[in-house]
Amino acid sequence: MKRQNVRTLSLVVCTFTYLLIGAAVFDALESDTESKRWEVLTDMKNGLVRKYNITPEDYHMIEIVIIENKPHKAGPQWKFAGAFYFATVVLAMIGYGHSTPVTVGGKAFCMAYAMVGIPLGLVMFQSIGERLNKFASVVIRRAKCYLRCETTEATEMNLMFATGMLSSIIITTGAAVFSRYEGWSYFDSFYYCFVTLTTIGFGDYVALQNDQALTSKPGYVALSLVFILFGLAVVAASINLLVLRFMTMQAEENARDEEKDGSRTLLPLDARRDHDDQASVCSCNCLGNKQCEGGALLAAPVRPHRLLSRASLTPDLIERASV
Repeated sequence: MKRQNVRTLSLVVCTFTYLLIGAAVFDALESDTESKRWEVLTDMKNGLVRKYNITPEDYHMIEIVIIENKPHKAGPQWKFAGAFYFATVVLAMIGYGHSTPVTVGGKAFCMAYAMVGIPLGLVMFQSIGERLNKFASVVIRRAKCYLRCETTEATEMNLMFATGMLSSIIITTGAAVFSRYEGWSYFDSFYYCFVTLTTIGFGDYVALQNDQALTSKPGYVALSLVFILFGLAVVAASINLLVLRFMTMQAEENARDEEKDGSRTLLPLDARRDHDDQASVCSCNCLGNKQCEGGALLAAPVRPHRLLSRASLTPDLIERASV
């Protein structure tokens, strides 16, 4: 089995093993809390139904009203500010789910918009990431020159460290900002920033969804959009380095495998050619005892790099071959 096939199979096995481990850990951490929360909510529901004598139909209607009213706390979701925020979330593939189109035309346009916008966004983030990596390499090179290091070139590890540090700064700074404006704890804000910039987008924490923020806080809206776009560009730069590193390793391994396969295939042929070259240094009648019509000597074409040196021939052979 080729090394590439072994690597692919190993990656599949490792990924599924990682999924199983993650499922086991989440089960251990969240299962008991989920059961307790469900018991508390069920007790509260039964208490409200008994206290106010609410029918199951009325209670279901109250649930619908509360759920549908939640997005409207941020103000109109489909005015220009809210629509621009939604379009950014779609293009960045975050998908919070805080607001979704409900009309047939809106759903159809969302699919068509995503088909064009997502590739465009990926190319844009990738291009910005490459420019950031270029800028980081220039800064690292100049810093090494200033520090008089032996090597002044920016290595892949240097770039990965620089983009990783920049990503950490953006996430920690964004967490502090959102913690202040949204009233979340710093850990919850950090969690929101990480989920957003990795495009996971669970939707359990969404900025700009309180106190009519979409219409009353334009500066905060602009800050949130800049955080998403610039943060995704920096994360794309880090991912770009990782992908390039993996592709480089894969290309090197493929080249080594092809070189080994080619050497195994060419060894018998090279040995045969060496034997033929020894017999074809001179193809006149003194060696092969063959002549063409009119006494012309038969000379087989010999490649220069296969010619034997005169020192490797016997004196008798040299004398006869030089006729």
